[in-house]
Amino acid sequence: MKLSVIIPFLIISTFESALAQNAYVRLGQQALMDGDFRSAVSHLEKACITDSTNANAMWMLGYSYYHSDNYKKSVLAYTKVIAVKPGDATAYYYRARAKGYLGRDNQASPADKELYLLGAIIDLTKAISINSDLKDNKYYQNRGIAYRDYGIFKLQNTSHFYDKARGINSLKASIADLEKVLADNPSRMDIATLIDQSKDKLIQATTGNTLVKH
Repeated sequence: MKLSVIIPFLIISTFESALAQNAYVRLGQQALMDGDFRSAVSHLEKACITDSTNANAMWMLGYSYYHSDNYKKSVLAYTKVIAVKPGDATAYYYRARAKGYLGRDNQASPADKELYLLGAIIDLTKAISINSDLKDNKYYQNRGIAYRDYGIFKLQNTSHFYDKARGINSLKASIADLEKVLADNPSRMDIATLIDQSKDKLIQATTGNTLVKH
């Protein structure tokens, strides 16, 4: 095939591929806005197959997986977003949220719980370091919860991953994060309840009582 024929063919093929990709993105975005996350997944998966470097489409796919309770795929999608946009705090935030759910799954192995719960803390810490909005407390709130969950996990003395010192430190970190949120908004009774829960677990740990399996 002559070069004069190949070049127009490539241009047309690329253009048609871009149109298809954009159509899937638009359909996926609309389904996401309508709260139809399963349809959004279907459209956005096709968009990301057409162009795996489209970080916006991949972000929406991760969000749609998250709200479809498909947390493992959400983690994978946001990992791809971070590879393209390492400064996206929201990608770390939702990856952390998905990891948190996976870490609390009673069917997960202790090794997976360690991986996911610690991973959630690391991701939220990264999101906090990137996020410039000092009034946005959802990062601290969710890290406080992640610290609590990890602390309880580390204090289960029937687990191979038992580590009393790390468990106690995680509960203290949980309280510190949650108290920061409450200080900014004293009317948050839900946060006050979470603080009390972490303090109760901390008292159990420091007085030598065995924690109930979480």
